[in-house]
Amino acid sequence: MQRIRIGQLEVNRLGFGAMRLCGPQIWGPPKDRAAALKVLRRAHELDCNFFDTADSYGPEVDETLIAEALHPYPQDLVIATKGGLVRPSAPRWDRDARPEHLRRALEGSLKRLRLERIDLYQLHAPDPRVPLAESVSVLAEAQRAGKIRHIGISNVSVAELAEARRIAPIFSVQNEYNIGDRSSEDVLAACERLGIAFLPWYPLGAGAALRSQKVKQVAARIKATPAQVAIAWLLAKSAVMLPIPGTSSMAHLEENVAAAGLKLSVQDLADLS
Repeated sequence: MQRIRIGQLEVNRLGFGAMRLCGPQIWGPPKDRAAALKVLRRAHELDCNFFDTADSYGPEVDETLIAEALHPYPQDLVIATKGGLVRPSAPRWDRDARPEHLRRALEGSLKRLRLERIDLYQLHAPDPRVPLAESVSVLAEAQRAGKIRHIGISNVSVAELAEARRIAPIFSVQNEYNIGDRSSEDVLAACERLGIAFLPWYPLGAGAALRSQKVKQVAARIKATPAQVAIAWLLAKSAVMLPIPGTSSMAHLEENVAAAGLKLSVQDLADLS
């Protein structure tokens, strides 16, 4: 796989998003815990050495699964987690980026992941009730205390990225982005200018990319699957792109990882534009 730098860290350019290992609606434990643990271990065996999670996945389930499957962690594994969303019930994803909440969220993630320092800790989303500078300042404070190595932000605009960078160095941005939803094109461009890793969430558009006629046509022509084409397109789109497709299926995991070796031609890329 190609490699990408996130601050002092260097990882393979295709990561693993662990969110889908939780129960339905990303709520509660997986129906088959042993299978979920096997998927996590297999993802690392397949050279995914960047895992993305959050305290809100489950909630508090996903991080526990990662630790159960892989602790003590392989030396090359980078675990990124997030804080700033709360789950009062299965359908809800409420923003809470108050300083007191983020401090509690970070401590909880450290405990569940069995870590003394988190390599990449991301603000899950700006909270309209809290100045962004206050939220990012809490992460900078934790970084100075040695609990966070690098800071990332998620679900932000170009202006919010600039504001966060005035408080602390930002090494990653995680926004929704895929072949069918390019609304964060300006944020991606800013990350390219600044050398910041861009983590596209919903890299398959929650399945929409797989139903795209142009994706299916290219897949048929090059004898790949639509998922592989959608992931390969992201990798070709930008050198700062770090896709994190997630799945609870071993077969889908292996299919997704194979996309790292898929080279799209100039014609393929033109047809997908």
